[in-house]
Amino acid sequence: MWTEVCKGVMIPFLGTSLGAACVFFMKKSIPQMLQRVLTGFAAGVMVAASIWSLLLPALEQSEGMGSLSFVPAAVGFWLGILFLLLLDRMIPHLHMYSEQSEGPKSNLKKTTMLVLAVAIHNVPEGMAVGVVYAGYVSGHTEITLMGAFALAIGIAIQNFPEGAIISMPLCSEGMSRWKAFIYGVLSGAVEPLGAVLTILAAGLVVPALPYLLSFAAGAMMYVVVEELIPEMAEGEHSNLGTLFFAVGFTLMMILDVALG
Repeated sequence: MWTEVCKGVMIPFLGTSLGAACVFFMKKSIPQMLQRVLTGFAAGVMVAASIWSLLLPALEQSEGMGSLSFVPAAVGFWLGILFLLLLDRMIPHLHMYSEQSEGPKSNLKKTTMLVLAVAIHNVPEGMAVGVVYAGYVSGHTEITLMGAFALAIGIAIQNFPEGAIISMPLCSEGMSRWKAFIYGVLSGAVEPLGAVLTILAAGLVVPALPYLLSFAAGAMMYVVVEELIPEMAEGEHSNLGTLFFAVGFTLMMILDVALG
């Protein structure tokens, strides 16, 4: 069992690392249209994962509360939103293609703040994978190994373009390909770390699992609305971002239903 869990936890990180490796095989910059496509796709995957892999299981596990079964999902969702809002305010970071940094003022290098921005983005994804696998490890929930695996695969798929989006622009700004690759890999390192910590606390997690599932969903939705949707709509008007949002959403939905 633990071998499968370890593999599942590392799958999203592998997706980020493979995406960062694109810096060795592609041009130094990503065309705006392609970035819009990749960002829209990632947003679609995250929204579908939030619904099918996190919020619906949270509601199902709260059915014993009767008409109040929505409470854990609603409370957890809002806690996730507020948690990401707090991280946004407390950690200095810079979004790609933005000149204005966010969070407290600092003397950190631009590259460091770019990596921090993606790391903040990856926090809820690592938590989501960790919470689902913690539910599976506990054996006291209806979460299956294949259901957890489906979420890990979905997150890895949307992490692939994220890895490329962080490493390739860094290279285009003069950073060496190897250094840009390492920064891209480091941006995803918070995911397995967060997942492992959550799984190790599995015994404590199970009673609060509906809250934690919806917490991860709220955090992911914050990232989608605050960062990904504005990025996929940036620049000259195009429906490509919206179309690939639908592609990502559909793919994640299929993965969760077919494998879960």
